[in-house]
Amino acid sequence: VPAGAASCRMRSSSKRLAKQAIDRALAEGVLLRSAQHPSSSDVVTYAPFTLFPSPVPSALLEQAYAVQMDFNILVDAVSQNPAFLEQTLSSTIKKDDYTARLFDIYKQVLKEGIAQTVFLGLNRSDYMFQCGADGSKALKQIEINTISASFGGLASRTPAVHRHVLNVLNKTKEASKILSNNPSKGLALGIAKAWELYGSANAVVLLIAQEKERNIFDQRAVENELLDRKIHVIRGRFEDVSERGSLDQNRRLFMDDQEVAVVYFRDGYMPSQYNSQNWEARLMLERSRAAKCPDIAIQLAGTKKVQQELSRVGLLEALLPGQPEAVARLRATFAGLYSLDMGEEGDQAIAEALAAPSHFVLKPQREGGGNNLYGEEMVQALEQLKDSEERASYILMEKIEPEPFRNCLLRPGSPAQVVQCISELGIFGVYVRQGTTLVMNKHVGHLLRTKAVEHADGGVAAGVAVLDNPYPV
Repeated sequence: VPAGAASCRMRSSSKRLAKQAIDRALAEGVLLRSAQHPSSSDVVTYAPFTLFPSPVPSALLEQAYAVQMDFNILVDAVSQNPAFLEQTLSSTIKKDDYTARLFDIYKQVLKEGIAQTVFLGLNRSDYMFQCGADGSKALKQIEINTISASFGGLASRTPAVHRHVLNVLNKTKEASKILSNNPSKGLALGIAKAWELYGSANAVVLLIAQEKERNIFDQRAVENELLDRKIHVIRGRFEDVSERGSLDQNRRLFMDDQEVAVVYFRDGYMPSQYNSQNWEARLMLERSRAAKCPDIAIQLAGTKKVQQELSRVGLLEALLPGQPEAVARLRATFAGLYSLDMGEEGDQAIAEALAAPSHFVLKPQREGGGNNLYGEEMVQALEQLKDSEERASYILMEKIEPEPFRNCLLRPGSPAQVVQCISELGIFGVYVRQGTTLVMNKHVGHLLRTKAVEHADGGVAAGVAVLDNPYPV
C-alpha cells in the first residue's frame, strides 16, 4: 500500500488530503442521494469510500477474473435445470415464504411455457481472502448475486479518485497501478445484446426501480451507456407495472403503448419489497416475452441453498459435463458450506457450529446485506432453530478470516477514521443466451468494498462497507 496509508493519523495534512479526495469524488460522480431525501436528487452527497486503495494480491484478483465466466455458465446451467432447482429448494420453500412465492411463480411459468427466448444474466460473484496459518492467502467465494448486482456504475468512477489522491502525494508510479474499471459499460453491453436479439427496434428497456432509491446514480450510469447506444430506458415501480402494464396475445409486454424488450430488476430481491400487488406484477413480467434480468430461474439459482448444494461432491460435474477445468476453477473458490435440513447431516452441522461459533456464519435466503448471523446471535438462533423444520430455510457457512490492514474510511457526516479493515472483492459477469446458444459470456469489471473489522455483515447500501479500489500487490 502506498506509504502514508498505514500512518494515516488525521493530522492537518491528512485532513486536507481527505477534503481533496471528497471533492474529487463529488466531481467524478461518486454520488448518493441523501438519507433524508432518498426520492430526490436536489440534495446529494458522496458515496462513502476509502482515502487510499487497499492491498489485493494480484494472483487472487487474476483468479477471480479467470473463474467468472465459469460462474456465468454455472448459473445458466442451474437456471435451466428444473429438477435440480425443485429438489434443492424443496425443504427451503416449506419454511421460507419468500423463496416459496418466487418458486410458485417459477412453476407457473414453466407449466404455461416460457415465452422468452433471450436470457440475460448480470451477476456479481463476491469473495474474501482467507488467510492461512502460514500467512498464505486464498480466494474464497462469499456469494453470487444474480439480481440487482449493484455498484457497477460507481465502481467505474472511483479509480480516478484514488489516482488523484496518490498524485497529490507525488506517488505517480503508485497511481498508475490503479486498474481502469468500467463495469457499467459491460453491464450495458449485456442489456444491449439482449435488446438487439429481442428484435424490435422501437422497444425499450424497463428498469424496475424503488421510489426511494439513494443509489440512483449507480443505475443512471448503466442507463446512460444504453442511451449512448440509442436504447431508451424507462423506469417503473412494480406498482406502475400493475397499473399500466399489459401482455398482448403473443405475451409481448407493454407499458402504456411502449413495447418492452428487456426488464432490468433493481428491486425485488427482498421480501419487504413485495406486497400482493407487487407479486402480481412480478408474475406478469415473468410470463412475458421480454428478456428478464434476472428471470425467476436465474434469481433462484442465486439462492444460498443452491450455493450450498453446489458444493456437494459430484454436483458440478453433473451440471457441467465434460468441463473438468471449469469445475476445478470453481471448486477452488468454495468455502465450507453445510445444509441445515432435518436429519443427521444438519444435526452434525449445528453441533459443530455450537461447539465453535467463531468458525461459522448462519445465512438466510436473502440478498441486500445485513442478514447474516455471527457469534452469540448465531448461537441463540441455532438453539431456537435446531429442533424446528424452519432451520432448512438457512445454510451454515465456514467463516472466512482475512488478514486485516489499516485504511482511512471517509463517510458523510462522520469524522475520518483510521481503522483495521477487511475487504470483499466482487467480479461482474455478463452472459446472454438465445434459445440454447450462449451468445455472450464475459467478465466486465470489479468492485472492492472495505469495512472496519468489527462489522461482521453488510455492504455499502446497508451503511457498513465503503467503496474502494484494489492496489495489486
